Amino acid sequence: MLPKDVMLTAQKEFVDWNKHGTSVMEISHRSPDYLEVAHQAEQDLRDLMDISDDYAVLFMHGGGRGQFAAVPMNILPQNATADYVLTGSWSKSALTEAQKFGKINVAANCHTENGLGSVLPQSQWQLSKDAAYVHYCPNETVDGIEFDFVPEVDKPLVADMSSCILSRDIDVSKFGVIYAGAQKNIGPSGLAIAIVRKDLLGKARENTPSIFDYSLQLKHESMFNTPPTYAWYLAGLVFKWLKKQGGVKAIEQTNIAKAELLYNFIDQNDFYQSKVETRYRSRMNVPFYLMDESLNTAFLSESKAQGLLALKGHRSVGGMRASIYNAMPLEGVQALVDFMQDFANKHG
Repeated sequence: MLPKDVMLTAQKEFVDWNKHGTSVMEISHRSPDYLEVAHQAEQDLRDLMDISDDYAVLFMHGGGRGQFAAVPMNILPQNATADYVLTGSWSKSALTEAQKFGKINVAANCHTENGLGSVLPQSQWQLSKDAAYVHYCPNETVDGIEFDFVPEVDKPLVADMSSCILSRDIDVSKFGVIYAGAQKNIGPSGLAIAIVRKDLLGKARENTPSIFDYSLQLKHESMFNTPPTYAWYLAGLVFKWLKKQGGVKAIEQTNIAKAELLYNFIDQNDFYQSKVETRYRSRMNVPFYLMDESLNTAFLSESKAQGLLALKGHRSVGGMRASIYNAMPLEGVQALVDFMQDFANKHG
C-alpha cells in the first residue's frame, strides 16, 4: 500500500508536473528540474535514517534480487568467504545467488522454538573468522519473522531491509551495506536503494556489470544509465509524506500499535493461530492460520467482499498473511480484526 496522499499528489501531477505541461517521467533525467527531484529524495532519505556522509546512497535498478548479486560482486573478493544467516525464504534466495560468486558459509539456519518460527541466538551462530561480510534479512515477509536485535559482528554487516526499511529506528553506522527493493515502504517496484559505507567501495570485481558497480554508480550520482525516474520521483513523495508523519520514530510507534492490535486478537481467539515465536513476530508481515483450514477459501472470498485485499498467504507456507507496511493506517488493521471476529462468530 502506498500513502493515499502520495497517490493523490502523483495523480494531480501526472500530466502536468510543476506547471511544465509534461509528466515528470517525460523530462530528461539529467535536466536541472529532475536533478532537483533526485537530490531532494536522497537528502530526505538521509534525514529520515540519519545517514552520514560516510555512506553512499544509491538509487539502482534490479530490485532486491539485483542486490543479491550486487553485494558479492562489489564486496566479496575472489576465493573469499561470506557468512549468511538464514531465517526464511528471502535470506535463502540471497544465499543461492551469492553462491555463484564465492564460498558461502551458512552461519545459522532457519530455527524453530517449541514448533514456532524463531531466530537462532547469535551465541550459537558459526561465524567464519575470515568472512568478507555477514549477511542477514532483518524481516522475512513470507515467514513473518523479524529480528528484534542488530547482530554484533566484527565484519561488515549487510542487511536486506526490503520489507522493513523506514519502519523502525535503526543505527545505520552498525552496517556496511543496507539494501532494499522499493516496493514495500519506499514506493513502486523497479527501484532499489543501496546504502553503502564508502570504505567498502572500489572493490568490485572486474566482470561486475556497470549498472551494479557501486563505485561507478556513486561517481555518476546513480545515473550511469537512465534510472527508473518515475519510481524515484514517487519514492521522493513517500519520503516527504513520512517526514510529515513525524519521521521514522513516529511511524514506528504506529507500526507497534498496528501489530499489537492484530497479534493480540489472534492470540485471544482460538479460531486463529500464529506460528512465530512472540519475540520474533514481524511488525510488517503477519502470517496467521485458521484452525480449520477448510475455511480458507471462504475467508478469502468474504474478506475480499469487505474490501480487505491480498490476504492469501505465500504459496510456500499457505494460510493468510496481512502485510501492514507504513502506509496502512491503524483503521485498516481494525477493519481486518473486526472482519476476523465476525467470520469466527459466523463459522465457529
